[in-house]
Amino acid sequence: MAIPYVRGIDFEYGRVDRVSPLVRRVIANNPGPFTYIGTGVYIVGEGEVAVIDPGPMLPDHFEALKTALAGERITHVLVTHGHSDHSPLAAPLAEWAGCKTYSKHGGIHTAKDELGSEDDLKFKPDVEVRDGTVFSGPGWTIDVIETPGHTTNHLCFGLREENACFSGDHIMGWSTTVVAPPDGNMGDYMRSLEKIRRAGFETLWPTHGDAVRGKDFVETFITEYANHRKAREASIVAELRGGETSIPAMVARMYKDVDLRLHPAAAMSVLGHMLDLIERGLVVTPDKAPTVRSKFEFVTQRA
Repeated sequence: MAIPYVRGIDFEYGRVDRVSPLVRRVIANNPGPFTYIGTGVYIVGEGEVAVIDPGPMLPDHFEALKTALAGERITHVLVTHGHSDHSPLAAPLAEWAGCKTYSKHGGIHTAKDELGSEDDLKFKPDVEVRDGTVFSGPGWTIDVIETPGHTTNHLCFGLREENACFSGDHIMGWSTTVVAPPDGNMGDYMRSLEKIRRAGFETLWPTHGDAVRGKDFVETFITEYANHRKAREASIVAELRGGETSIPAMVARMYKDVDLRLHPAAAMSVLGHMLDLIERGLVVTPDKAPTVRSKFEFVTQRA
């Protein structure tokens, strides 16, 4: 079956909405082909709270967060990864609140010209965290879950009390996720998808778009997310078997029904698949550092 996307959402920019007993959300006004309606910032708890993915440094958005958090104390500012729609406001918000920022580590450059977005290379967390790190406050407990793939430093955060996962860009309800080398890694991404599937969450809260809700639906959604990637790989292999060597030519056919603005990002994801196939000994290229402009060949004797 196709991915059962969740694309309807009731929101207003800057408005604080209670989306679960322990979670509120404020959406930044930065819509786009990669951010959907904008960056959803999550506030966990009451009185003493954690804030997840503060988003872009937009003055109106910063003021909206200050208003939403008036009279409360931010104890932790958590960041899933260092991209320009997730992390730039983290340090200013933490400074305003008198707390620290927490994430894995700084990522490496991705191909921003192809993606139309930027890494936030200025962002460095005050405290680096990994699997097993636990944050807590009155009535809430958050577990750090390392999920490399979209970026090397991507994290998800599990909210124990609601069996929910703040999935950042790892799993989004409205669209698939870009896995763009060199920071993105397709093999890591597929393993991280399985890691979240096995965790058995009842709700996924992505940074862009609305939630994926219901334990059975979450498992189905993640399974189809993974199946979509496997189908893309199969299409790439079919193109290679047919004699095609060029990623741009593959993208033109494989993504013919997708917004043309997303084709450069699609090419990066196809490159991610190619690098994974190369690592598995199924594809070769003459280039030591392959790019979307490289030529690729399927290793027929390994088929």
